[in-house]
Amino acid sequence: MRLISKRPLREFWVNNPDAERPLRSWIRTVRHEDWDTPQKVIGTFPKARILGDNRVLFNIRGNHYRLIVKINYRRRILYVRFVGTHAQYDRINAEEV
Repeated sequence: MRLISKRPLREFWVNNPDAERPLRSWIRTVRHEDWDTPQKVIGTFPKARILGDNRVLFNIRGNHYRLIVKINYRRRILYVRFVGTHAQYDRINAEEV
């Protein structure tokens, strides 16, 4: 899979250093995947949650942080839509970010 917009992840871990290692691990994992369906995402990350509009919610660092990506399954591209704390996540509409 190709990850587009990695910058928000880097910016997030600069301000939240404890998120760097798990986010880098997540990046390494997704780059080696070939997801063409949401079910394959769940096969790799069983605790991920499928949202509407091809979005997926990932729990990062033992559920301390949230990451939402939009996936173009046909092109095998992931777009970072949100990364933040639970408090920040609670203030957004995950289906619209």
